[in-house]
Amino acid sequence: MQKWLAIVGIGEDGIAGLSAIARSLVDQAEVIVGGARHLAMLSGGDGLPAQSAYRRETLVWDVPIERTVEEICRRRGSAVCVLASGDPMCHGIGVTLLRRIPLAEVVIVPAPSAFSLACARLGWALADVDTFSLTNRPAAAIASNLYPGARLLVLSANRTSPAAVAALLTQMGYGNSQLTVLEHMGGEQERQVEGTAADWDIPDTDLANLNTLAIACVADPGTRSLPRLPGLPDAAFHHDGQLTKREVRAITLSTLAPLPGELLWDVGAGCGSIAIEWLRSHPRCRAIAIERHPTRLQYIAENAIALGVPQLQIVAGDAPLALKDLATPNAIFIGGGATIEGVFEICWAVLRPGGRLVVNAVTLESEQQVLQWQQHWGGDLIRIGIQRAAPIGSFLGWKPFAPITQWHVFKPDRPAP
Repeated sequence: MQKWLAIVGIGEDGIAGLSAIARSLVDQAEVIVGGARHLAMLSGGDGLPAQSAYRRETLVWDVPIERTVEEICRRRGSAVCVLASGDPMCHGIGVTLLRRIPLAEVVIVPAPSAFSLACARLGWALADVDTFSLTNRPAAAIASNLYPGARLLVLSANRTSPAAVAALLTQMGYGNSQLTVLEHMGGEQERQVEGTAADWDIPDTDLANLNTLAIACVADPGTRSLPRLPGLPDAAFHHDGQLTKREVRAITLSTLAPLPGELLWDVGAGCGSIAIEWLRSHPRCRAIAIERHPTRLQYIAENAIALGVPQLQIVAGDAPLALKDLATPNAIFIGGGATIEGVFEICWAVLRPGGRLVVNAVTLESEQQVLQWQQHWGGDLIRIGIQRAAPIGSFLGWKPFAPITQWHVFKPDRPAP
């Protein structure tokens, strides 16, 4: 089909800053879509509404945005032009539209992204910067990327984001970090506002609603940064004792082997440590924590926020009933409920072909069940025994933890003949 949808990036300099190709796509459009700020640029600054300037249909983004996406799809075959800030494919509307409309029907002309402009202003190498968007996430989403010397660029949700990020940095032991708010980059009103996280006192009303936040991370004295590798200290989690211990957790995560974009089910999640560390391994990893205990559900939510993975999906309920209608997983960890009738059967049935399942058995009953599954389905069995040095009177001795029997099995790519 002919390309009927144009997605054009536009900067603070408006129509005047568009390339000849981008300008022609705007001029030829029968329908123009954008925010009120974008459509106002079409008038050339004379105060006239966009319809008077271009004499064609315009659509302003609705709430929820899906309504306007539906309107765009309804106009398939007409010449539609969507105006977007900066690069439409960098946390922009282009990503959303391409989920619904084939690329063969779309032409995309980007402008410099806010990240590119910010790096140009600050002299930062974009390849060395971690980038985030808070337009649909809480400030806690950046927490897992805090370490001494880190440089972060953040698309703010609105003018309140810098203060929220400053508060988070201070709470996490990075109050000395340097913050720079960049506003209206590329336009006549371009401005930078600077300060440190702990001393941030810029009123929200003094900032532009559309801004980009640059963070140069400086750890406070004594702050211990958490690694991205699996095996966080047990003390990093709030829990009631239902916690996969650090050493066992590291082994379990290495066996689960998370890959970017994959989904994990953490069944009987306890305080959520396995699902949380799975998510921390890569920004595109996904996880669902299934737990029935109300207090532990609260622990999971608190831990996910504190450790920088607020996107963790939490499902309250008893397995196997709570497992129905969940997204199909690439990997499943059963840390609790292995002896509950039907849990393994449902997990095995919904696991993607080629996916992997890991069970940690602590009790004799769960170990017996795992041995039966292994005899039928194959896979690997290992025994994990951990001992930690602990005081015995005025001396040190070894304190053993309950041994773990771990079963690891891959689901065949195709059913057995």
